Amino acid sequence: MTTLPPTTTPPPASLTTTATTRATTTRPDRLDERYYGVDRLPPEVAALRSAPDTLGPGSPAKVGILDLGFAVRGGRTELVERYQKSPLQLIRPLWTDPAMPGMTYVCLMATGGGVAQADRYRMDFRCGPGTEVHLTTQAATKVFRMEHDHAAQRVHLTADEGSYVEYLPDPVIPFEGSRFYQRTEVTVAPGATVVLGDTVTAGRLARGERHAYRVFAADLRISRSDGTLLAVDTQRLCPDGDRSGVLGPAVFAGHDHVSSLYAVTDRAPATEVADVLHEAVAGHGVTYGVSVLPRECGAWLRLLDDSPVRVAAAHTAAWAAVHRLLTGHPAPPVRKP
Repeated sequence: MTTLPPTTTPPPASLTTTATTRATTTRPDRLDERYYGVDRLPPEVAALRSAPDTLGPGSPAKVGILDLGFAVRGGRTELVERYQKSPLQLIRPLWTDPAMPGMTYVCLMATGGGVAQADRYRMDFRCGPGTEVHLTTQAATKVFRMEHDHAAQRVHLTADEGSYVEYLPDPVIPFEGSRFYQRTEVTVAPGATVVLGDTVTAGRLARGERHAYRVFAADLRISRSDGTLLAVDTQRLCPDGDRSGVLGPAVFAGHDHVSSLYAVTDRAPATEVADVLHEAVAGHGVTYGVSVLPRECGAWLRLLDDSPVRVAAAHTAAWAAVHRLLTGHPAPPVRKP
């Protein structure tokens, strides 16, 4: 570090302001509630806001943050920026696919064992031009019982031009009495590809819990870099006395698991992506539907079943088929610690 002599003339105020503004823009205060909190909660969740009798929002171990940046370095995708705050962490990136040696595989994990009341999580994934990234979780996300307040998670994924990104977390399991909201915002540049999956279960089925959570709400928004909206998916699961609100044909349809897979891409025509998804899932014995996404930007799949084994097998087959179509290579087995 170089120390300026005392007689050095200070920079003009305008330059100082510009530097401060730039620093604020590029390095947000990640411990500020405006960064990790949710500004617009669904009414079903907002109605449950209260002061918990345990550690409140913003307390130590109640805010989990992952902020990751990827770029191509030396012919392969490297993790070039990383900020993490427990209970969210990541396992060292790996390059395990001999067919695509430049693609990095990152496993995300939570050290707390599950999501508790008043927890606030935020994850940001910035995938630069030409990157190849596979993101998954170490295990299912368990949402614990809550007596007060709620828990929330924000996910922001940005895929720049020419990138190929897969975000395939394990299922979310809402326990009895849990209150959870997740907002996922995906920005896909022209020429980029994002394969996005999610699965929600009815609860801890082995303990006889089926739709015993208080509320499970999720919002998915997929858009272009200029703000053009591509797709929106909204879930509001609020079991009532007879649970008719979550067992209808547009939700779980009487099943225990609902799973989705979205493929946003221009590497192949949307109809071809939809056909590949349909062919991959047919024969797995699950109830499913496939459709082309708006603006012909890709296709998506939703499937339902009572067996977690069949759901996982069908979901994996769909991902593997899309992976082969869009990359020209077979999907590798994903190893988790």
